[in-house]
Amino acid sequence: MGVTGTGTLEVPSSALADTVLARLLPAYAEAADPERAVAMRAYMKDVAPFLGLTTPVRRALTRTVLQGTARPDEADCVAVALRCWELPEREYHYFAVDYLRRHVARCSSGLLPVARHLIATVSWWDTVDLLAAHVVGGLVTADPKLTADMDVWITDDDLWVARTALLHQLRYKERTDTDRLFAYCLRQSGHTDFFIRKAIGWCLREYAKTDPEAVREFLARERGRFAPLSVREALKNIGA
Repeated sequence: MGVTGTGTLEVPSSALADTVLARLLPAYAEAADPERAVAMRAYMKDVAPFLGLTTPVRRALTRTVLQGTARPDEADCVAVALRCWELPEREYHYFAVDYLRRHVARCSSGLLPVARHLIATVSWWDTVDLLAAHVVGGLVTADPKLTADMDVWITDDDLWVARTALLHQLRYKERTDTDRLFAYCLRQSGHTDFFIRKAIGWCLREYAKTDPEAVREFLARERGRFAPLSVREALKNIGA
């Protein structure tokens, strides 16, 4: 995988990706529901056009598309994801996210720049949050040196990249780096955007399922630095 002169990621050659896309495009397109697509696009604030596939329909079609295909290597995963992201309809992006989630353990830390590209391109919570918790989080678990990248991402001007840094430990439970979690929340405590404030509350609320007292003590010290939304979300299940 390389970078072109325009700064975009090159799509690796992949016979498996050729097969997957050749099956995927007609399968999804034939099941399109234009009327539902209008409502789905409106619900997602016009981030992208939709085919109008419900989640159960999309998942059933995905199983058919992938039936009998080989297990991918990292280049295959990158090719499938980038080629899906080049397509306008959002359901193809969902397919890419699901594919990466399923096969992230087969990938190295070299997938992280690809994940960042997906996070920063056609960005909205519906893809970003899954990439954060399941793909980026999985990569950092497998290669702890990537925490250095997360330390950079939390300072990024792109709110979706910063949100990913906040959420990447969402599924870590007892493995959570608490100091880093709290430091990231403080680093973005003054952010004015809803999606950052919500993410702060969400990651704290999720960690509170593992160590509620740590979250209570943290907010007892630092509550005044956070927006009320973040505090409400963090304490939703454990109280003040």
